Amino acid sequence: MNPTATPAPAAPAARPTLHLVDASLYVFRAWHSMPDEFRDAQGWPTNAVHGFARFLLDLLERERPRYIAIAFDEALDSCFRHRLYPAYKANREPAPEELKRQFAHCKALCAALGLAVLADHEYEADDLIGSALHRARPAGYRGLIVSADKDLSQLLGEHDEQWDYARAVRWGADGVKARHGVHAHQIADYLALCGDAVDNIPGVGGIGAKTAAVLLAHFGSLDALLERVDEVAFLRLRGAAQVAARLRGQREQALLWRRLTTIACDAPLGYDDPAAHRAEVDPEMLEALATTLRFGPMTRRRLRAAAGLDGDGAVPPAPVSA
Repeated sequence: MNPTATPAPAAPAARPTLHLVDASLYVFRAWHSMPDEFRDAQGWPTNAVHGFARFLLDLLERERPRYIAIAFDEALDSCFRHRLYPAYKANREPAPEELKRQFAHCKALCAALGLAVLADHEYEADDLIGSALHRARPAGYRGLIVSADKDLSQLLGEHDEQWDYARAVRWGADGVKARHGVHAHQIADYLALCGDAVDNIPGVGGIGAKTAAVLLAHFGSLDALLERVDEVAFLRLRGAAQVAARLRGQREQALLWRRLTTIACDAPLGYDDPAAHRAEVDPEMLEALATTLRFGPMTRRRLRAAAGLDGDGAVPPAPVSA
């Protein structure tokens, strides 16, 4: 080797991954898809808990995450967005008591497994995920957001990914445009323009998804669009003059919709570290949940493995199978 040769630069160290799970999506999916035959020791339904547990165990077995947080929606009718717009998500039926109980069990299961549980009455799960990622990113972490929700794509930075777990599809910031027609940083503006029926956000009247994408491709942002709204009438866009008139007449509404569609990144979190480190398992809590929820032998074995527990020390088998 030539002693005067300049050594090759060292490869950059891999960024540690913070897994951020949109739990409510998977609880609701299990609630609607799992058969209503699972019951706890008191006779209450547990189909959503059983389905969520299977999803969670599969994720832990696949990924073996060191840093992970599970975000739940507790602000279904009390978050700051309701104060801005009382009709926000007013199209959704309130969760029945049977499902509320199961959400509590799902949170307890995550806590027993040493996973950070994020929930707040002022902020939604999306805000908690955004806040966790916002805190972790300057410390060198990358985020892996486990959710199919398009709203969360606005959080993706250079090193982050989103994972539609059910469809086994992952994408980064560069893949958002192919999926939604706009770039990651434009998602909130896009939803403000064309609306979001799922969250009962009307959008600007007469502007659909295609028109919103065209406008943002030309102007870059909602702010620039509103500042240069006089240019809209001259675009090669069907009904351009009417679109410009609607934007002028609904300017304040558009800005309000953008406040609703923008994920907050300043929500309080239940930990002080840059990222949520997986904590120790609580064997007694895990055993009590397995008994109360009547988990079967296979689920109990998987719980023991995921928790790193040995043999017969915890979560003993039960006669009820699942």
